[in-house]
Amino acid sequence: MEGTAFQLKVWEQLTLIPRGETRTYKQIAEAIGHPNSARAVANACAANPDAPDVPCHRVIRSDGTLGGYSAEGGIAAKQRLLDSES
Repeated sequence: MEGTAFQLKVWEQLTLIPRGETRTYKQIAEAIGHPNSARAVANACAANPDAPDVPCHRVIRSDGTLGGYSAEGGIAAKQRLLDSES
């Protein structure tokens, strides 16, 4: 995969989220050592070239809402993926 160093860190962290679980953008930012970069994590998720294999669909907003999903099918696809994993 090609991306910036930051994107690669985010995408690697996404692969560590177990099936059936979610993390927030903020939790991912903290896990990669950039605790104030939740918005940048969201942008990295949006640029993910290997969704859903790199499971950006498992990342949600801190308020529990889904946030966005840039892969084919949009937010409805994100919800279906999460439902199928739970």
